[in-house]
Amino acid sequence: MCFEGAHVIEASISAVPGLIVSFVILAVLVAVPTALVAKARKKPWPLRTALAACLAGIFAVTLLPGDAGLESWQCDTGMPTHVFTSASSLLNIALFAPGAVLAVLLFRRPVTVAAAFGALSGAVELAQSVGHLGRSCSVTDLAANATGAVLGSAAGAVWLYRRRQSPAEPVRDLVWGVSLAAVAVLAVGGVFQSRIDSVDVVAMDDRMRDLAESAAQADEWIATAAKGVFGSGTEMRGTATKKDGSRLKITAETNRGTISGTWPQKTLESARSSNARGDEGSLSEKEVAAAAERFARTWFPRNVAGSDRRIRSIGDGPTRAYTVVYRRYTDKVMMPVRLDLTITTTGRVIGFSARTVDDPALPRVTIDEAKAKTLAEDATGLPADSTSLLAQQVKGEWRPVWWVGSGKQDIAIDAATGERIAGEG
Repeated sequence: MCFEGAHVIEASISAVPGLIVSFVILAVLVAVPTALVAKARKKPWPLRTALAACLAGIFAVTLLPGDAGLESWQCDTGMPTHVFTSASSLLNIALFAPGAVLAVLLFRRPVTVAAAFGALSGAVELAQSVGHLGRSCSVTDLAANATGAVLGSAAGAVWLYRRRQSPAEPVRDLVWGVSLAAVAVLAVGGVFQSRIDSVDVVAMDDRMRDLAESAAQADEWIATAAKGVFGSGTEMRGTATKKDGSRLKITAETNRGTISGTWPQKTLESARSSNARGDEGSLSEKEVAAAAERFARTWFPRNVAGSDRRIRSIGDGPTRAYTVVYRRYTDKVMMPVRLDLTITTTGRVIGFSARTVDDPALPRVTIDEAKAKTLAEDATGLPADSTSLLAQQVKGEWRPVWWVGSGKQDIAIDAATGERIAGEG
């Protein structure tokens, strides 16, 4: 009976080196003296010996050092969906049920036995949490252990009933059992509440699984984007994924260059061709601008909508390239959305840099350009020679900001209040 459910116990053998040998040794050390003492006292020894062997099995499986587990004074409080049908839960039920059956047959006190084995379960989980055993304290295991204790005690009580053997002193058994259960719940619960750190391993596993699935989808998306940007014949050489808050930043290396973006937003951030030299193409500046517009509207529709476009050449001669810049303005304030493209006279995109964000709501601008220059000159004692008005995050809040340059020092001034922004420049 003690080895009922052995096929489930096999699942834990690989996680605890030397489990079978340790169990045999421990069982012999406990069972043999138990049998000898019982015989010396002229007591029935088979049930006592079997119960001792079952307890040895419980301690061997639950307390022998392993190669897994949480940190000391931590316990997994996550509850899996199939809490009583997982292999681990079945193992714990199988561990505690046989011993409870034997204890009921021996002592004929099913309620007290159920409470005692439940208390033993709590002590085991606390020992796993406190000790450096490489084992995991788990509320799920505690529930499964207690279930095994109750089922085993119930099975033992049914066996006694079928054999027409009534429980010994049922009222006293009930009082002792309920009292023991209450004390165990208060003691174990108090230690868990005051000393044990809760860790939801189930939620952590779910997050890791979701992250892995999301990373695989991100790989597929960035591979498609790379082929769309660099053209057919693009081959993936590797990807690197980094978690950034609630999103993933993914960078892909290809045979034609590097490209990066964010998932699941599906926004490209930058790309750089491994061939950054200009092409000897025949497209005019106007035709290059049109090619850049088609590319931008395909891959960056949010950046292009409502934005102004500027184009300038890089170099001269047949291999010159062009930089095409998109900026959006609201009430003359440059919004944070960005798009910079570098494109050749064949229409090949050498690279891009993009920032795709929604236009922030800004307070009204009350400081004009002349006032901003005056404030900057008063602060630095230098004449102002350049200004720009743009949306910028200041201490986590979007503000309209004047950047005023003097050639030696730039001053940032809040365009709504006229206050100098400390730490900027």
